[in-house]
Amino acid sequence: MVARHVSILAGGMQNSAEVRCVGSYQEAKTAIREWQPDIVHCHGCWNYSVAKAGNSARSHGARVVFSPHGQLEPWVMDKDSFMEKLPKKVMWQRSFAEKAYSVIAFGRMEEKFLRKLKWNPRIEVIHNALITNSISPQQMCSQTFAVYQKVMDSNVLELMDDDSRRLLATIIKAGIMGDARWTGTAHDNGSELTWRRILIYAEHQNIRNYVDYGINILGLKVPGIDTAKIEAYFPERYKRPQPVKGLIGEYKGDETDYIVRMIRQIEKQPLLLHLIELTRELYRDNVNDSKIREALEEKKLDRFAARLMQVLSQQTLLDEGYMPVDPVSDRGTRKINLQISQMLKI
Repeated sequence: MVARHVSILAGGMQNSAEVRCVGSYQEAKTAIREWQPDIVHCHGCWNYSVAKAGNSARSHGARVVFSPHGQLEPWVMDKDSFMEKLPKKVMWQRSFAEKAYSVIAFGRMEEKFLRKLKWNPRIEVIHNALITNSISPQQMCSQTFAVYQKVMDSNVLELMDDDSRRLLATIIKAGIMGDARWTGTAHDNGSELTWRRILIYAEHQNIRNYVDYGINILGLKVPGIDTAKIEAYFPERYKRPQPVKGLIGEYKGDETDYIVRMIRQIEKQPLLLHLIELTRELYRDNVNDSKIREALEEKKLDRFAARLMQVLSQQTLLDEGYMPVDPVSDRGTRKINLQISQMLKI
């Protein structure tokens, strides 16, 4: 039954993606190493070779989708539970399910049991065309492919190469300054996939207005993508970033005080949106570097601010002449960058 289900999925997706099917861990290991797939879809439970294939996929950068095929339902879990299921559950089955990007249930009842286990909150329901007439094989394939797309539209920063990240930083700088001359580099249009990832990332970081403006300033040709309608998975702690003034209060006429309050907020939670807003403030004409340095020392924020300046030079291309303190690159700097890059990590 599982093999027939996989065969239908593979045949139904041939026009949408390149698909390969394997039936053993050794085949999976070889295919993953040689082919470098984006997604590995594992089927079935209680077979360690399936879990090993998923672990191998993750170690090579693939994202794992998991279909238990009803094998985590109570009557299956209870069978031989003490001698067989319990040790496997403790040793690897639960961990494997928890680390999957998405779990596909074949019905509402299976979904209910999966949610009760609390192993993975990212559960999708797609009926199995082999056991119900409520869905056609074509619909099953289409809905499964939509899950794959949702997986690939999640935490897209992780999927960007260095060129895409540099392009994003250049666009952000142009969006902040409103002038292409500040970016000081050539601007090549990216591929459609590159643009999809950049725009989705901008949507999830709530910086789409800066990115759209920067694209316009640079005169780049970008496909029209309504990122607000694109589905993705988010970590449970995720909250859509909001402007910093909603957290620290409105500007009250004292530029030094406002910048120091922004830096303190960023110390609590580094967000790309707030880095952009801080960069904009640092470029204002009424910024007094000496007063800011004194205020940062008084608030014991000078060391963090030095690290933050280095982060801004990378994330928003802040020019050194507009940094109130000299940048510092150390372990703390790397930690800030890591916090930003892993905000959307599943």
